[in-house]
Amino acid sequence: MQEKTLTKDGLPEDKGYLECGLPSYLEESLQKMKEAWGKKERGEEYNYFDADYCTLQSDINCAEVNQEISTEAAWYLREKYLDISRETIL
Repeated sequence: MQEKTLTKDGLPEDKGYLECGLPSYLEESLQKMKEAWGKKERGEEYNYFDADYCTLQSDINCAEVNQEISTEAAWYLREKYLDISRETIL
């Protein structure tokens, strides 16, 4: 069995756990964004990339403001799926 590396706070170093238990509307927009990134990486024509991006960004913001996800989870999702760095914003 592989040991999980923990941070000094005792949390797993792999923050994938922050994607668990997301609201269904956020799960749906997250899935659309994953598909949009895949199409972009494959060079496929896809005219709704910007719309999917904005929808996911809005859904993350709504879930955070409504306290359905933590600020930590919101930033994890922004960095992973929207390529927005917290350091750039602050």
